[in-house]
Amino acid sequence: MLAELAAQIAVAPWVGIDTEADSLRSYPDKLCLIQVTVPSGDFLVDPMAPLDMGPFFVALRDRELIFHGADYDLRLLRRYYGFLPGSVFDTMLASRLLGIEPFGLAALVERFFGLKLVKSAQKADWRQRPLPKMMIDYARKDSHFLPELAGILRGSLVERGRLVWHQQLCARSVADASVDPPEDLDERWRLKGSYRLGPRALGILRELWHWREREAIEASKPPFFVVAHETLVGMAASAAEREPSGIAFPHYVRERRRHGAMHAMRAGLALPEEQLPTNKRPRGRRLTWAQGERMEQCRQRRDKIAMELGLDASLIATRSDLAELAMDWENHAAKMMNWQAELLADQAS
Repeated sequence: MLAELAAQIAVAPWVGIDTEADSLRSYPDKLCLIQVTVPSGDFLVDPMAPLDMGPFFVALRDRELIFHGADYDLRLLRRYYGFLPGSVFDTMLASRLLGIEPFGLAALVERFFGLKLVKSAQKADWRQRPLPKMMIDYARKDSHFLPELAGILRGSLVERGRLVWHQQLCARSVADASVDPPEDLDERWRLKGSYRLGPRALGILRELWHWREREAIEASKPPFFVVAHETLVGMAASAAEREPSGIAFPHYVRERRRHGAMHAMRAGLALPEEQLPTNKRPRGRRLTWAQGERMEQCRQRRDKIAMELGLDASLIATRSDLAELAMDWENHAAKMMNWQAELLADQAS
């Protein structure tokens, strides 16, 4: 069956595609379903089944794939299968470039096709097999409308001279998905509220965070299922003040995990002073007065252009982009997409 679908994809003029993953009950996220729409119909591919997925992805690689909000789907497919498409048409990005709001898939289907999509299965358990009929119907509809919707939006992009903008945005999405973002482990364990902690408590929190990560991966459960973020911060604060054995654990923490958490807290208490982390409050980038003036001028220019074009201003440049441009126009403008830099070009002087 999958080989037949791959053969159909290989000659299809377009392919609508979506994925369903579980991030509420699995850690890391688990890819549970791939939805595919080609001219002959809508198909569901089960990545949890023992299938040879090679021919399927070979067929997809040379097609233009139509997604709605491609970023997460692309990262999932690359992580699980090393797959990256050659070309993408993202209907969400197209909608935003056309100034259409709201731009969720359900809203667009209702706007252009007069149909209401039921989103009740959005947080369902996609790991279960067999899938209930309601979830199967839901999944099929997530890719079913994409090809026709893409045709409508593509026509509007051409009419308004924004198709090249969209192509550049989609190419950036594929490029971003092709590399893993740099992982700063020294930031990941700094949970909300941790800036209030002193160095010793921070050292304990770091040990607790690594313990919780190991437990979450072993259990294939999101970390907050092991111990909630705010509870972990509170445990670290308490352990810095008194013997860990006197700390009360939430009732849902099993005995084995309590022993592991106690070991982590004692490891943090035993750290030499020179190995303790220091507190780092998040700080915005500091601009000189002249840079601040340039940033404000660039913001005003961006907002004026966005209003004239009927666009969300952040599509042209984010606040972070504006700050970078104010500090070093040439270097940062070279990293932006051509159409973005061209719209703001008169700020370079």
